Amino acid sequence: MIRKPAEMVNTENRFRVLIAGYPGIGKTTLGLSAPKPLLIDVDFGINRTMASVRKDYIQPESYEELLNDLKGDLSDYETIVIDTGGKLLDLMKAYVIKNDIKNAKKDGTLSLQGYGAVGREFSRFMNYIYFDLRKHCVIIFHAVEEKQDEETKLRILVEGSTKNTVWQNVELGGFIEMRGNKKTIGFDNCERYFAKSSFGIKGNYTIPELDGTQQNDFLTKLFEQANKNIQEESKVFEEERKQYQEVMNALNPLIENMTLENVNEVIEAIKTVPHILTSEKEAKAHFAEKIKELNLVWNKDKQQYETKQEVQNDVQKS
Repeated sequence: MIRKPAEMVNTENRFRVLIAGYPGIGKTTLGLSAPKPLLIDVDFGINRTMASVRKDYIQPESYEELLNDLKGDLSDYETIVIDTGGKLLDLMKAYVIKNDIKNAKKDGTLSLQGYGAVGREFSRFMNYIYFDLRKHCVIIFHAVEEKQDEETKLRILVEGSTKNTVWQNVELGGFIEMRGNKKTIGFDNCERYFAKSSFGIKGNYTIPELDGTQQNDFLTKLFEQANKNIQEESKVFEEERKQYQEVMNALNPLIENMTLENVNEVIEAIKTVPHILTSEKEAKAHFAEKIKELNLVWNKDKQQYETKQEVQNDVQKS
């Protein structure tokens, strides 16, 4: 179904977000600040969060069990929170090896084919949450330090090329860090880590400290802001579209009714009208078609359009 960009104004978009950080920095709590979350606690760590922020959860011990759990009634939830992505990938490894022994080496570790199978299954699972279940998805990863030359960089704890697959399946990705005495999450690439920004969500955000009395709603508000940004961008586009339509409504009849006598007026109108979007390109293309239809040609000596017959007469006279 073809849709117009302006339709996004009334759309409540769903988001796929990656959160990374050191153990104990508050990743799970932040994940649970998303709208109406259901926690997939494959890390078995919900007991480490404050009681005031805990939400409904499942603790599957296999990938098959997880898929079965998600077949139930999820109408009370708007977000699936996966804690952690690394543990989820471990479950997927066992799953792909069980389904095809070629996905494993002789020592039981993943083969090259196995890594590809895990990557495809991860993408399929993320699409299942987003498109089939129609939920937001927040996936949490532990961060590790990697030495590159003289610099230490933060990376998500994922083996091999699967790391690239993970990033491809999210629109937003941020690292949680302590900056002085403030906890922040950064969505911009920097020398220290790779992140991902979109929908106007970029830069560093301060994450409020919770003492058990405040509402845990950081990601809920962030999603609201992202939706607002999308709506504002769409309104700007729609305004440009209206201006474009006004320009084309003025030029198209002028070009369509053009004759040899007023061709210069049409040229001047195309030059002086305040063009926007593709109006200039389209108007010039329409003009060229009309010139061809009228059998007009450009007389270089006189610097004007004439009929082909007039040009031939000038040639004969000379």
